[in-house]
Amino acid sequence: MLSNAAFPSSLEADASAYLREALGLAAEVQAWPAAAKLPYFLTDGFEVRALSLLGRQILLAIDRRTEKQGLAHVRGQMDKLHRLAGLPVVYVTGAMASYERRHLIEQKVPFLVPGNQLYLPDLGVDLREHFRRPPAAAGVALSPATQAMLIAVLLHQPWRGEWQPAEVMGELGYTAMTLSRAVKELVAADVATLRTEGRARWLHTEHSAHETWQHAKPLLRSPVKKRFWARPFKKWQPPHIKLASLSALARHSMLAEPPWPIFALSPAQWKAAVEAGIEALPAQLPGACEWEVWHYSPALVADSDTVDPLSLALSLQEHSDERVQLALDELEGQFPW
Repeated sequence: MLSNAAFPSSLEADASAYLREALGLAAEVQAWPAAAKLPYFLTDGFEVRALSLLGRQILLAIDRRTEKQGLAHVRGQMDKLHRLAGLPVVYVTGAMASYERRHLIEQKVPFLVPGNQLYLPDLGVDLREHFRRPPAAAGVALSPATQAMLIAVLLHQPWRGEWQPAEVMGELGYTAMTLSRAVKELVAADVATLRTEGRARWLHTEHSAHETWQHAKPLLRSPVKKRFWARPFKKWQPPHIKLASLSALARHSMLAEPPWPIFALSPAQWKAAVEAGIEALPAQLPGACEWEVWHYSPALVADSDTVDPLSLALSLQEHSDERVQLALDELEGQFPW
């Protein structure tokens, strides 16, 4: 969201620290003497600070408003400040959705989200750092089975900071070989540590569920393997089909229902559908439903008619529709922590 509830002084310190860490340069943020001469609509919405970076003077427009501002509105304000000051201006905010970052990058609007991303096109800088100390396996996605196990653990209430992977993987129907690989992946990625007790193995984390999710999220991928159109038919009526994608998101937010239902299938359900002779249509036709084939079971939450919220968020995180991204923000507020 293009909003910030933190005090500007805190954001100012965070921005300065992030610049030092990301670029390895001293970046002391200072008061800008001409700030008092700016129009009220700018001084009311932003704390304007100055710094010297890579031999150039730059202004930081630190957003201190609590209400959400439209992307076009923010861009217009940054353009106005740039024209008045005659200096490059960087928009600073404490949080920003992925689609908002993409939009500002497309518009070449410099921005800084402390601890997350720095985009300075005039200086050729585009840094994305989701964590100050990335895991050892950063950039290497967890396997689908490992992702399924981790999400199943994160969804468990109350939160368990320690769990037996054999128990979780057994409930998901995975083999002992897959279990061993999942344990190795989570330990290598610094998501959890391994503790043995006799023949039993335990995975442990001292972090909260929310912190564990944020730490692991760069290693998680969309669970969707493929999508296709097909009409329901009597020879194939799989039990416990879950609503997915926009159909599921509509159940958890104010997003309108899509014109057709969207369902998710596990690999086993997809295999059964093929054996039953399901006919994948070349395009959307009357009476057809949209189907997603997942890399792992969409039924991690048994008592729900939709896929689990964490996998749902991952499946739609790259969706370009602003309404969908707003609905995902709403969904995130319903995560089990």
